Amino acid sequence: MPEFPWGKETVEDTGPLHRNQSAAEPETLALSSDDFSAREERVSRAVGIVRRERQARAEAQERAGQAEAQVREQTILMENLQKELNAMRAERDHVRQRVDRLLAQLNMLEL
Repeated sequence: MPEFPWGKETVEDTGPLHRNQSAAEPETLALSSDDFSAREERVSRAVGIVRRERQARAEAQERAGQAEAQVREQTILMENLQKELNAMRAERDHVRQRVDRLLAQLNMLEL
């Protein structure tokens, strides 16, 4: 009886093929109820893992979508604030020039 390296299963030589069995047909392996239950449990756990991973992925995609929306909102706000800051700086420079002219006129009066 040969033993396979991936397990303790052995295959018995059953001799010549029966009349109803062709050489291309695989032999049916009988599983004990414990083996079947163990495999059923592993499949159930795998299904649970896949289900949890899909749910986690959906939640992550939703959070990513919300984060992208917040980034867009913040970008618009930042652009508006940048424009306002630039306008205020331009206004400050304009006021500074006017004050400088007024000071220059006052200096001319004191002479």
